[in-house]
Amino acid sequence: MSKRTCAACDYELDDTAIQVRIGGAVVEVCCDECATKLKEAYASAQAAQQA
Repeated sequence: MSKRTCAACDYELDDTAIQVRIGGAVVEVCCDECATKLKEAYASAQAAQQA
């Protein structure tokens, strides 16, 4: 079985993982801080594509 890791920091996930929707995909992160980082990075990438 493969290990599940945080989409933001590669920390190994356990049963407390948080699911976050980013651009239509659902990813798992280890904490609220990583969820915020991913959301901000996605928003920044979207803004750069539209510029």
